Amino acid sequence: FRMNDHTGRCAALVSEEHDELIDIPMNYDTGNYVLLYDPLDGSSNIDVNVSIGTIFSIHRKFTRGDRGTIEDVLQRGKRLVAAGYVIYGSSTMMVYTAGHGVHGFTLDMGVGEFILSHPNITVPPHARYYTINHGYERYWTKGISEYVKWLQRQDDDRGKPLGHRYIGSLVADFHRNLLTGGVFAYPGDLHEPDKPYGKIRLMYEAQALAFIAEQAGGYASDGIGDILEVRPHTLHQRVPIFIGNIDLVQKAEALIQEYDQEWIEAYLPYRNQIVNQEQAQTNNRAES
Repeated sequence: FRMNDHTGRCAALVSEEHDELIDIPMNYDTGNYVLLYDPLDGSSNIDVNVSIGTIFSIHRKFTRGDRGTIEDVLQRGKRLVAAGYVIYGSSTMMVYTAGHGVHGFTLDMGVGEFILSHPNITVPPHARYYTINHGYERYWTKGISEYVKWLQRQDDDRGKPLGHRYIGSLVADFHRNLLTGGVFAYPGDLHEPDKPYGKIRLMYEAQALAFIAEQAGGYASDGIGDILEVRPHTLHQRVPIFIGNIDLVQKAEALIQEYDQEWIEAYLPYRNQIVNQEQAQTNNRAES
């Protein structure tokens, strides 16, 4: 926050760690952009020295006035200007897109700068891994169970079965699959019928990674359709996510449609919720 509130480029900030919009102090100039970020993704892994990261995305302000508003934040992912993440592991790497391809930069400690190390990242056409938490298997819907069985029957480019990898740090799991090919899945379920939407935050995690995946030739879905088309209605809205190679994600959509009508009926009202008529009108202005 302190690195961005005084630059004159941001109209507002929002963080996974704050309940409300973070206003730019009145003594600082404002700009035309809204910064959304998850400052420390995978923080529960810090004590065991597992890779964690920072996820960020940028929307362009469209409302009148100098200060950003909640309407400037609650835009579809299709309207993102830029997105990226920094992963802290054996090296520190930033992966970034401004809508014209995906590029990776590695921190050179000798000069204290990020050096372009992975230009024009694209998702490999053949997947190596699938990523899902098998600990929640008892809560999976029929469609998800069938999907995982299908994944386990697929071969990679070496003729070997897809490997299962699950770190438990979203940014680390996504980063591996981005470079090697694969799919990350955190589905919704009916374990708590009033919470069919999974765990991943739309505004701070899903939108940014979906934008990166799309720019790298991949795809992200909530099981119904493109995550970048989901209209946000709250700052901390959650969504299921399937992200990675297009064919693997589309297979999840197909099996959910085939087997999980009960879950779809529970999830759709939440997915399609609009806070009020004024919010709907504001969203329409943003789209135009």
